[in-house]
Amino acid sequence: MERSRTSEADLRRAILDTARHLLVREGYKSLTMRRIARAIGYSATAIYLHFDNKDALFHALIEEGMERLYAAFREAVARHPDDPVQRLQALCRAYVAFGLDQAEYYEIMFMAHPEHMERYPAEKYRRARRNLDLLAETLADGHARGMLDAPEPRVGASIVWSSLHGAVSLLLAHRVDVRIAPEVFIHAAIAHTIHGFLPVREAPGIPPDIPPALPFADGAWKRFFGGDGEAA
Repeated sequence: MERSRTSEADLRRAILDTARHLLVREGYKSLTMRRIARAIGYSATAIYLHFDNKDALFHALIEEGMERLYAAFREAVARHPDDPVQRLQALCRAYVAFGLDQAEYYEIMFMAHPEHMERYPAEKYRRARRNLDLLAETLADGHARGMLDAPEPRVGASIVWSSLHGAVSLLLAHRVDVRIAPEVFIHAAIAHTIHGFLPVREAPGIPPDIPPALPFADGAWKRFFGGDGEAA
């Protein structure tokens, strides 16, 4: 007998959370609606009342992750409305912090590669693209002020993304040389990413005000680095 006390919203949350864990642990191919239903103690019919199929569930998880990243980006932008270089630094920190602290979402958003999946809906893709738009707008603002060299801000935004994605992916996969402290690696990755957009007259120096450590939610440092992280 299904648990009638559970609200529909709670059930939807349980479906998404369970699917997220299973996707990361077992892969898209192994995930089935029946597998999710067994894990949460419901019938498969209950799952289909919320999601038409596995692809719809996968898309919902991507959308949730993108919304969480966007919220983090908005907070970073709000802290530095008048300084695009500081804003870019804050966006880079927010991206790395999100990737490490929300690792399951990150892997589903950027690292899962289902062989056969319905195309991500256009309206969801446009909402997800807002994250890149915030990076592009920051680069365009910096270029207009003469503080950043970014004549093609949309291209620049994708460059920032690719650089930081590489750093986060290596950390999540535990592929960074163990002789390099993770916080040093993160600091250098962000610093060199920003350095590439500084005007020529600024090029000899890496921005000195990027903090050597990043603030992560409780547990993130222990999970990935084996130690405690302190907020900058």
